[in-house]
Amino acid sequence: MTPIFRSPRFPFALVIALLVGAAACSTHAATSPRPPNIVVILSDDQGYADISFNPHHPKEVSTPHLDALARESVFFSQGYITGNVCSPTRAGLLTGRYQQRAGVYTAGEGGRGIAQTETIFPKFLQPAGYVSGAFGKWHLGLTVAQSPVGRGFDEWYGFLGRGAHDYLKLDDIEGSPMYRNGKPIKDEGYLTTRLTDETVAFIQKHKARPFYIHLAYNAVHSPAQAPAADIARFKKQYPDITEARAVLMAMLHHLDLGVGRVVDTLKQEGVWENTLLVFLTDNGGSKAMSAVNTPLRGAKQQNYEGGIRTPFIVSWPAAFKGGRTVDTPISSLDILPTALDAAGVALPTAKPLDGKSLLPLITGKTSRHIDTFYWSEGGEAGGFAVRSGDWKLVQQRGQTQVELFNLANDPAETTNLSPQNAAKVAELSKLYDTWLDQMAEPMDGVGKRPTNSSGSTKKEKKKKRAEK
Repeated sequence: MTPIFRSPRFPFALVIALLVGAAACSTHAATSPRPPNIVVILSDDQGYADISFNPHHPKEVSTPHLDALARESVFFSQGYITGNVCSPTRAGLLTGRYQQRAGVYTAGEGGRGIAQTETIFPKFLQPAGYVSGAFGKWHLGLTVAQSPVGRGFDEWYGFLGRGAHDYLKLDDIEGSPMYRNGKPIKDEGYLTTRLTDETVAFIQKHKARPFYIHLAYNAVHSPAQAPAADIARFKKQYPDITEARAVLMAMLHHLDLGVGRVVDTLKQEGVWENTLLVFLTDNGGSKAMSAVNTPLRGAKQQNYEGGIRTPFIVSWPAAFKGGRTVDTPISSLDILPTALDAAGVALPTAKPLDGKSLLPLITGKTSRHIDTFYWSEGGEAGGFAVRSGDWKLVQQRGQTQVELFNLANDPAETTNLSPQNAAKVAELSKLYDTWLDQMAEPMDGVGKRPTNSSGSTKKEKKKKRAEK
């Protein structure tokens, strides 16, 4: 066969055109960077001070790998999640929209699953050629159809259920199974370590193309379980801490090791520089697990800062410099729009996202971000909060009085300023009411706002909720 460039019948002008076109394509390929890998690491019930990067951490807390990640990344000192318990935050993070738009106000609602009509993270990235993997806790549905592989992830290793799983017993197919790609499996090992193993293998397998990883550790959520040798080591090193605190530190140790292994793998495989990585926790530290949220007030299941503020770390070495702390308030709703911005994917228009890309803020193109944030537990619980600027209005569940704080002067929320600031209370109350009007009714049917119903009506609502 005669090479076409040597054929006397092949037009010379076409040869030149082909050469020019090939050169242009080659230059485009060389100058068009591959979309970044996206890795979201979510810990569970980790205390705000249960990371030694926080200068307020207790002496027994040591998280060298998380600290190293925070030091070479951008750390947001006022990073929020959208719920004070597990599944509401997860629903908001994966949709980029307040979970209340999908009727999710409580852990029970989120645990039953969000509507299939709600598009979640991996679906947005598919047009850009991403392969996606979910590892760990899901807590957004009880069936395979509602699981990660039923919602758009390509690979999945983890568990369903109501949010907790035994860390040591991974072979229970009938009662509380582990799953691989929708099928129950028998496994063995310590669950935190196994989640890390699977994530590392996914990175090694898919490093040649853009990937998205949703790594949702269930550490340090109950049950309180860790290898006995690690518990004994902490008890010996810190004899004055409680047994519960020693167990939590052993669990935290394995979480920290896992994050370190994931980061090291990204570096070893040569993809770290072009990886957008976010680390945060799903809600404040749990009192039941002896977590510490210093210097913040409150804990999991509360709308004080200790229940809704999280260590929030963002890294992408190829795009921006790390080693900085940013004090601008942000939230977990910003993760999806940031990822889409980084990947060059257009934002959805049919159901606009409530978050906003962090890249302009991180790269210094702007100093402004979203100014107002909302939290709501729905009508039956009645708890809510709204932050606008430095002011925050809070009503804890089961209470009728509201509290007002100025977070710039009082981040620990020690002084209630509502008695002398009626106008500010009214202003923030109106913001919250206007926002809540736009949200869907709760999935459990109890209403968005507390009512003055009679006792019998309340019992009927609770019975209806229990039957769902």
